[in-house]
Amino acid sequence: MRILAIGGSGSMARYAIRATQNFDAVDEIVIADINKEGANSFASTLNNKVSAIQLDVTDSKALKNSMKGVDIVVNTCGPFFKFGAPVLSTAISSGCNYVDICDDWEPTLDMLNLDSAAKSAGISATIGLGASPGLTNLMALLAIRELDSVSKVFTGWDAGGTSIDETAKKQSVNAAMMHAIEQITGKVKIYQDSTYKMVKPLKGIDVNYPGLTTFTGNIIGHPEALTFPHYFKDLKDSINLAHGGSIDSFVIKAIAELVNVGLLSKNKAANVFAWLENQVSSERNLSSNHLPVMYGYADGLKNGAPARVGVCLSNEQRNSESTNHYEAIGMGEITGIPLACGIKMLAEGKINKSGVFAPEAGHIDPHDFIGDVLDELSKAINKPLGNFEENIRINRSWD
Repeated sequence: MRILAIGGSGSMARYAIRATQNFDAVDEIVIADINKEGANSFASTLNNKVSAIQLDVTDSKALKNSMKGVDIVVNTCGPFFKFGAPVLSTAISSGCNYVDICDDWEPTLDMLNLDSAAKSAGISATIGLGASPGLTNLMALLAIRELDSVSKVFTGWDAGGTSIDETAKKQSVNAAMMHAIEQITGKVKIYQDSTYKMVKPLKGIDVNYPGLTTFTGNIIGHPEALTFPHYFKDLKDSINLAHGGSIDSFVIKAIAELVNVGLLSKNKAANVFAWLENQVSSERNLSSNHLPVMYGYADGLKNGAPARVGVCLSNEQRNSESTNHYEAIGMGEITGIPLACGIKMLAEGKINKSGVFAPEAGHIDPHDFIGDVLDELSKAINKPLGNFEENIRINRSWD
């Protein structure tokens, strides 16, 4: 299999490519980046399967030419609201399977609307296969499958639960923080009361998570809120939430409001947000954090009675001094390694359904995928994490 990794020398992609180079089903990886020097430098640290080219994705002819002879296009070139749909469309017309880590809600429905074109071309495309979206979707899918019917889905994460990659820190404006500012300012789209709505982000939503005291998550713009209603037609609510870190602080809400009224640029706001998260991250005490670092939650009916299910990374593992290796996992690993596992499944033919899909569409087995992610994460951090059962906790309201 020949892989084209667009934006492949970026801070998130590096973790995916380092893992992918070792997959037996992958014969060649071409890193395509507008920064040729950076791409060549990164490729030189990898095995002989990997090479690099310069590519400007705004050059449609060059983009099309780069996909000749390619089996899988891996897209980590942001912002996805600008480059997601055009790159996916070109991959489909070029006969290339596709996977990305799109975490912008704006282009998500547009990309899903390319489903018919992908089916006609016999192409399999999965969008948003990172941490969130990605792992959160598959955790929520596991929760949904525990119920007879579902009316509400939340995906969520601890905003202070992972560290920022060193490569990302060297950027003048960290892309992850810029994305965060985009998703907490203006208005974002969610699914509420059986319809899509534009709402102001950071509003608190109570999460009645089984086995835990009810906690508050804050609305964040993200694809998960839009993709679940695409597949589960009886849903009434689908919302993405964040808790922890500085996300629910007065300071962050004040920064967002300053951006909304035009008194602070998004670039400066992203830098302030990054500084705040670094302060919170350096001071956080994992042993005192009882809330899930990443989860999917479903509310509905089981045997005719109201029921709730939460699926998350196990707090027992996370908080144990003897087994806690989670603190070695940063934003790069938790985003890039799921992407690598998606590449592996495509290369091995385990993802083979034609169309454009979000992770929860049913074309990926969540148990197998999460187990594979844990295995690859163990290799990436050189520490044993254990299997699915040791790391994933399923809380049921009826237990």
